Amino acid sequence: MKPIILVKLGGSTVKSPNLQRWIAAIEQTTEPCVVVPGGGPFADTVRRHQAQLGYDDATAHEMSVLAMEQFGCVLLNMSKRFVAADSLEAIDMALSTGRIPVWMARNMVMNAVEIAQDWTTTSDSLAAWLQGKLKADRLCLVKLIDVPHDSTVDALSRAGIVDPAFPEMVSPEGKLFVAGPSDLATAGRRFALGDVPGRIVPTSPDASSRGSVIAAE
Repeated sequence: MKPIILVKLGGSTVKSPNLQRWIAAIEQTTEPCVVVPGGGPFADTVRRHQAQLGYDDATAHEMSVLAMEQFGCVLLNMSKRFVAADSLEAIDMALSTGRIPVWMARNMVMNAVEIAQDWTTTSDSLAAWLQGKLKADRLCLVKLIDVPHDSTVDALSRAGIVDPAFPEMVSPEGKLFVAGPSDLATAGRRFALGDVPGRIVPTSPDASSRGSVIAAE
């Protein structure tokens, strides 16, 4: 694994007054860091109109990946340190110059036959997939809620806090953190120290049957 922090910034943060504060915290990182944007309200629009317009799940999947890129464009407009990156090479180039790449997922994801093209796989799982491609040692999911200290990936999936594919997609070799509102006050300092905010969530199979979690909001 490589010393890279992958931060999946949930699209739901679009609705939060704390979005700019999370961006400011991420900008303080002293470690190589990659931002994965969620789909947020852009993906919600895709889901809302699927039944009405009748497009299939594969089409909805591609549109939702494009929704991630739309939120990515928003993030690029909010930080001078962020830069768009749509390939592993572009990510490496950005990291080598001290920038923070924002992953534009479509080119990589739509060519990956191992990724299910349906609603079981959303931006959380795509972040975990990218973690595997980069061999990043840490993945941080920024959420609008705090999760209990004894949470597991299976419990998070059952509660709808991560998508159904996530438990199988996340790497057991890396560390998983889930950060919520209570972590924001110290997030900038932790990033500046090369650390990651949030609660560590076990990813090993033997821990997946234990743990509790509050329902998704």
